[in-house]
Amino acid sequence: MSQQVVFKSSGGKAALIELYSSEGCSSCPPAEEWLNRWKDSPGLWKDVFPVNFHVDYWDGLGWPDRFARPEYTARQQTYAARLGQDSVYTPEFVANGMEWKRGWFDGTGLPTAGAEKTGQLTLTVSGKETRFSAEYVAGAGGDAPTLNVAVLGFNVVSEVKRGENSGRSLKHDFVVLGFGSTPMTKKTETGFRSEPVEVKSATDDVPGAVVAWVSGKDGTILQVTGGWLVAAGD
Repeated sequence: MSQQVVFKSSGGKAALIELYSSEGCSSCPPAEEWLNRWKDSPGLWKDVFPVNFHVDYWDGLGWPDRFARPEYTARQQTYAARLGQDSVYTPEFVANGMEWKRGWFDGTGLPTAGAEKTGQLTLTVSGKETRFSAEYVAGAGGDAPTLNVAVLGFNVVSEVKRGENSGRSLKHDFVVLGFGSTPMTKKTETGFRSEPVEVKSATDDVPGAVVAWVSGKDGTILQVTGGWLVAAGD
């Protein structure tokens, strides 16, 4: 990518779905298969923005997950503390900043609580898809939100040799390859603007999409945007 690409939120309802998963967890493949189905949905990048964080606390139990990062585990732990959970676990879905228990499995619809987004988020991508900046228009005043950016991998396959999924070929979509956050400290007349943040893939896999969202001091998801960096299926 040699020129800038801009993504803008619709300003309406949208669901940020975070899956916390691991290649070392035998219960995780069904959850990832459910998430992967969104790739062919007409609501993708409009109504639903899925991201799949792989945590690292399974790595010592037989199979080191190359997508797992301690900062993703820390993010899940922050949710657990804020939401009053007894512990972290996989697979766990967090929808719009709230724990979503088993709804993916029993067919329960996506939660609407907290899904009413406010303001408009504009994300600008430059620097060979590694440099991101954003503007959030939400009216004057209020505390500075935080910009969160995840670059995602698609059609990524791992041949698992050990652990609970030994002998399985696992296909990942929406898997987080790199993640970064930055406070949006630059005030504008109508909202906030971020300094550029560099987010690169931590593996050799090439990002196929980006999802960005702004969150409040209490972790509330304020707005989300994103989309394909390359053509789906490339």
